[in-house]
Amino acid sequence: MRHSISALTATLSALALVGAGPALAQPRHPEPHAGEATGGDHRVLHPTTSSGGYAGTPVVPLPSFLRASTTSTDPTGWQVAPGVTYTKWVQTNARGPMRVHLLAVRWETPGVRIDYAKKGSVRSTAPVPDILKVDRAVGGVNGDFYDIGHTGAPLGLGRDRESGLVHGRTSGWNASFYFDAQGVPQVGQLPMVAELTDHPDMKVTNFNSPFVYPDGIGIYTRAWGRTDGYAVTRGQTTGVRMVLVRDGRVVATKKKLPHDTAINGLLLIGRGHGAQQLGHLQKGQKVAASWHLEGHPQMAISGNHVLIGEGVDVALDDQYKAPRTAIGIDRDTHEVLIVAVDGRKKSSRGATMVELADLMQSLGADEALNLDGGGSTTMVARKPDGTTPVVNVPSDGFLRWVSNAVEVTYTKPQ
Repeated sequence: MRHSISALTATLSALALVGAGPALAQPRHPEPHAGEATGGDHRVLHPTTSSGGYAGTPVVPLPSFLRASTTSTDPTGWQVAPGVTYTKWVQTNARGPMRVHLLAVRWETPGVRIDYAKKGSVRSTAPVPDILKVDRAVGGVNGDFYDIGHTGAPLGLGRDRESGLVHGRTSGWNASFYFDAQGVPQVGQLPMVAELTDHPDMKVTNFNSPFVYPDGIGIYTRAWGRTDGYAVTRGQTTGVRMVLVRDGRVVATKKKLPHDTAINGLLLIGRGHGAQQLGHLQKGQKVAASWHLEGHPQMAISGNHVLIGEGVDVALDDQYKAPRTAIGIDRDTHEVLIVAVDGRKKSSRGATMVELADLMQSLGADEALNLDGGGSTTMVARKPDGTTPVVNVPSDGFLRWVSNAVEVTYTKPQ
């Protein structure tokens, strides 16, 4: 059954206030969970359901007609801001109930803006409500998968409308939601272009990333936060090199990587062949660097898989259920659809990737992207009384500290 978001929007503007999810305790320490993560480059390239490495709970196989045969409770919700509505409902099929939370955002509404959100440095983490408070967002969800239990940094790319590219990699984790240079939302692959402009033969692979690719070169700036030693080489201590560039010239070159120090300038870190190339740079030598995302989008945030591409459901995994977060685009109604599905509860079992793609299609999404799920799944939406609570029920039982978020802000036009 296809839900008409436009009809829901018209109805919800007149709805009375309904209750949100319960208040949630926060962990004692501002550190991400170690979860079931294990070391090595393979883990950060291929996490499963969530940043914690949890594969999800196996489900009983269902043919597509049984997956699609659902019953739903009446939707409830409210208007968050002009052009922004929050809706929740429970839909049930043969696998059990699934509680869905939806932020529908008409991106052309004057004063409404969707952006990348972060609190502090690239490698810092915080609960989603704290991240969204920085720009006084009226709503949002958790964002990209991140290097949980290690550096804390996002695995993919992020671009903020004001501060530009915050972090990224040339390839390998570039499936993204973004607003292109013309201000139109898109979902698709978004490569990063980075180089040492005076040394084009040196292959830059990472920018403020949780690790540098083998044989590659990573660029780290002040925005990264304090250095994390050999964490960014995944424990590799030989065949590595750092070069510090300040005011456009090399001021230090060493085989030992710095730990817990502030970055004053550009820190270049190489592994393998990249380290050998950096070894040719001498103190006093000129070095300039540049970085941007292909097509110069206005904002961007990555996830791990495209769910729907050009109207076609491309999700494959229908084996594991878990809490999920997704973002999609309905081009007919000019709405960005931000979805959170609760999981690991009797009242809401979570969704498989195929079910998540089916859900996004039923809502009208022509394109959709899977964001970090599991215990990271957290949605915030402002209520008519002015409070901005968490509206879903995060499965950890408390608010997980995550690396970034997708935020929705509203400023009344003058």
